[in-house]
Amino acid sequence: MGKEEFYFSLDIGTRTVVGIVGVFHGEVFEIMDFEVEEHKKRAMYDGQIHDINLVRETVTNVKEKLEKRLNIKLDKVSIAAAGRSLKTCKIEVSREIDPLTYIDKDIIASLEIEAIQKAQKEMMSMNAGENSEYYCVGYAVTNYFLNGTIIGKLDGHRGSSIGVEVIATFLPRTVIDSLQTVIRLSGLSIHNMTLEPIAAMNVAIQDNFKLLNIALVDVGAGTSDIALTKNGTIFAFAMVPTAGDEITEKIGEAYLLDFDTSEKVKLSLSKKSAIKFKDIMGVKHQVSADEVMKIAETAVKDLALEISQKIIEYNGKSPSAVFLIGGGSCIPLLADYIALNLELPKDRVGVRKTDIIKDVIFGGRRVSGPEFITPIGIGVSARSVKKSDFIHVVVNDKPVKLLNTNGITVADVLIFIGFNPRLLIGPRGQDLHYELNGEKVVLKGHLGEPSAIFVNDMPSNINTEVFNGDIIKVQGAVGGKSPRIQLKEIIKDTSRKAVSINGQEYELKVRAMVNGEIVDDSYEMKDGDVVRFKYTETVREILEELRIPKDSFHIFINDKNAFLDGKIKDGDRIEMKVK
Repeated sequence: MGKEEFYFSLDIGTRTVVGIVGVFHGEVFEIMDFEVEEHKKRAMYDGQIHDINLVRETVTNVKEKLEKRLNIKLDKVSIAAAGRSLKTCKIEVSREIDPLTYIDKDIIASLEIEAIQKAQKEMMSMNAGENSEYYCVGYAVTNYFLNGTIIGKLDGHRGSSIGVEVIATFLPRTVIDSLQTVIRLSGLSIHNMTLEPIAAMNVAIQDNFKLLNIALVDVGAGTSDIALTKNGTIFAFAMVPTAGDEITEKIGEAYLLDFDTSEKVKLSLSKKSAIKFKDIMGVKHQVSADEVMKIAETAVKDLALEISQKIIEYNGKSPSAVFLIGGGSCIPLLADYIALNLELPKDRVGVRKTDIIKDVIFGGRRVSGPEFITPIGIGVSARSVKKSDFIHVVVNDKPVKLLNTNGITVADVLIFIGFNPRLLIGPRGQDLHYELNGEKVVLKGHLGEPSAIFVNDMPSNINTEVFNGDIIKVQGAVGGKSPRIQLKEIIKDTSRKAVSINGQEYELKVRAMVNGEIVDDSYEMKDGDVVRFKYTETVREILEELRIPKDSFHIFINDKNAFLDGKIKDGDRIEMKVK
């Protein structure tokens, strides 16, 4: 076979294991051979391996058959975690903010991190019995809120409260651990690991289509897995716990057939006009495909409705198009009913077969069915191999291991370690409140300094991409200080009042009390203080301030005879004549 490098990929499904061996010629992937084998017993449920030895046996059989036919030794394999293993959570968080502060990208990112961490805690709470870590493999913002109202973008606005609603998707670590164990026991090592929906999307949908809002539905035997894409990325995953088996069982009930015979009848619906089979009593039948479809149609309608409702639930509306893959996608009328439920034209819902895949050729037997989209996608993904399935980084001197998905950022690391996102934003210092002669006064706290982030000692931010071995340092944000002000600074800001004494101007002094007590004018104000002040208001007080004997003069205010305790006001003319 020459010195070509062979790439081995496995699609480990609920009912079958599909193995593909191919080689790359530049950008073209040539499939040299493939093998499909069913599990001998029910070894997997909803994408999760339950009987490791049974799955290992099936994987080993597929590997050995391919090795024998191609006369090669396979030691590395590309695999994928099932879409149905992914758990998606919709969550909303909000927080109060300083109404004087403009909302920037750091504040928004901190809010989004808080939402994802809340979703992660919700996931742990909902699945407490599993005792598993959850890796966030993607999230999308569905809504932002400003002062309780939905808004398109928060950046640049001001308000008293902000909020965000996100859809976050997580993969349980137990799924990865069981896959790794099966591969190891089969005498293989993992070359590359991806997610089934991502692998399928990469070959079933052209890059220029990924900017559109598209639903990819993998209709399998026991479940139908849904991936939603927009703006060039998959933003949500969902799963419907029904699929092709429901139609198979419906046919079996009507004609008294065992499961395997019912499955063959179902698969013949789209290929033959007349179908022959024998029931469990040994009676032979020959019926038209139309007659069988009338029996199966109710189950098809129900499946289409469940898929459509789940798409709407996570997408918020009907997508631009729906692509169907997987063995169950060829069931007649399924695409039509999905189009009807989503109010889409029929040509917007279609089955994707291998003939639409670009840059894939067949060097041996050809496969064309939609059930081979995902296995081929896993094989093609082997080209973009990473160093490992996990990356190891150090955050503030502590080692962290993360699932090696595409484009891991500092934010992803902080989400995983549970870093408090509010520590990224330096809060404004506490406001100083006091009361001045009955009026409420508020001095705003000083702005804080945001968190400083370094990756390998280089100044970075939460959107900086990180790689295996990177050292991350996060210095918590510094909160702003509360304002400090002395009593004399408050008093000096009061309006100036003066009188004239024997033709000379005299500024009336201010007498202040804090919380009912006389204090020095250097007193530092505290939150909640009550200040009462008054100006010099009698001649007696003026004489005391000037240290003039009060009995030495006749007092006149505005040319009128006055007493020592006579009230004075701003602008009065005071004359003092020696007795």
